Amino acid sequence: MSKAKNKKSPAREWVDALVFAVVAASLIRWLLLEPFTIPTASMEKSLLVGDFLFVSKMHYGTRIPKTPLQVPLTHQKIWGTEIPSYSDAIQLPYYRLPGLSKIERYDVVVFNYPVEFQYPNDLKTNYIKRAVGIPGDVIEIKKGELFVNGQASPKPEEMQYSYDLISNRPLTAEFFADYGINPESFYAFANGAGYLIYATDQMVERLKSSPVVTSITKRIYTEGEREQGPELFPQGMGVVWNRDNYGPLLIPGKDQTMEMTPENVIKYAFTIEKYEGHESVEVRDGQLFIDGQKVDQYTFKQDYYFMMGDNRHDSLDSRYWGFVPEDHVVGKAWFLWLSLDKYESMFNKIRWNRFFKGIE
Repeated sequence: MSKAKNKKSPAREWVDALVFAVVAASLIRWLLLEPFTIPTASMEKSLLVGDFLFVSKMHYGTRIPKTPLQVPLTHQKIWGTEIPSYSDAIQLPYYRLPGLSKIERYDVVVFNYPVEFQYPNDLKTNYIKRAVGIPGDVIEIKKGELFVNGQASPKPEEMQYSYDLISNRPLTAEFFADYGINPESFYAFANGAGYLIYATDQMVERLKSSPVVTSITKRIYTEGEREQGPELFPQGMGVVWNRDNYGPLLIPGKDQTMEMTPENVIKYAFTIEKYEGHESVEVRDGQLFIDGQKVDQYTFKQDYYFMMGDNRHDSLDSRYWGFVPEDHVVGKAWFLWLSLDKYESMFNKIRWNRFFKGIE
């Protein structure tokens, strides 16, 4: 009769269970679904600060990790420390498994923030925006309205803009809350004469009917007006673009060949230098040089996308930092599984009507 196997100690059983859980969670997070939390108001009211959602890796295809030497279930740093959670000693080439679909125009996409160059591509900070332009599209914004390939773009149902609100008395947070405007979406003017608010068309129509509201005016930059704050992409254009009057700008795609005219050098040299994998890219006297050789035509190596937030006047997006390369795409924002309002308490903190809501 064979000897009975030694029974595992409780400590060993806990260790085995923990290892299994970490491995299983890491595989699910890499292959199928990854949790994501909305940190800023750039997508309000489509997505709210405090929304918890799942990002589908399956839709566009799972990326093979470029940086495989990483502590499981971490991103840039080990939890609660400033210690890097990865080593970039090994960097694998970009490869994506077959997906269920390609990125479609107006999909809500999670991606790695492209201009965060201090990290490997797959460990840059995750952003979430709407893909308003796909390869081959021409993007243009006129007086705050988005046009794609010359056609007016359909607006998200609850898209927000910024407005100047003038009232005949001071207004409270409770007043704005009655109209669906949270404390981070309104600001009193320094002179006390009114408020800057971020609101949807429906909110604005309701506010206009309030007896305490004197006027509401949308904040729109005029064509050629220089915008205050960060410069827009691409820098160096001969004409002034702003958030409300932008383009036209062609979005490049894989295998697309483009003449490197002085205008196109201004528009696309940054993208070619930072995301196309060349050793040396220079611009001299309006001409493009790659590895020391002058380039009259350039064929792009991957697809690019133009991302914008639904909160059009409170979104740091492709208008400011440029295209999102395909190898930076994490996945499709799929559905919400929890939503918490930080301005409420106890059971009122939970936004019950947002449970398991699909993302459109």
